[in-house]
Amino acid sequence: MANWPATLPQNVLSDGYSEKPPNTLIRTDMDAGPAKVRRRHTAGVRPFTVRQKMSTAQVATLDTFYVTTTNGGADQFTWENPRTESTANFRFVSEPAWRHSSGDYYMVDLNLEQLP
Repeated sequence: MANWPATLPQNVLSDGYSEKPPNTLIRTDMDAGPAKVRRRHTAGVRPFTVRQKMSTAQVATLDTFYVTTTNGGADQFTWENPRTESTANFRFVSEPAWRHSSGDYYMVDLNLEQLP
């Protein structure tokens, strides 16, 4: 399994960071009365949205990591959870997106999921 490249930022910006607990429930609407809710499974993926500031060279590294190393986001990789600082397995939910910030820098948005 691949590791998040050491040449890429290891920390995320607080602006643009969000995390949710895993959704492990199934909800069924009834014809009348409240919906029925039950647990579908005990472990689920934890969605993350993170933002990082990267140089032009780092964006090129990220592009190669996404396209080649993780096979377009199909394969998982290890990285440090931004909140807990513990190593975990992650996977891309969608392709990375970057936009020019200033000079040689880009703001990069990543949609990731932490795997159980």
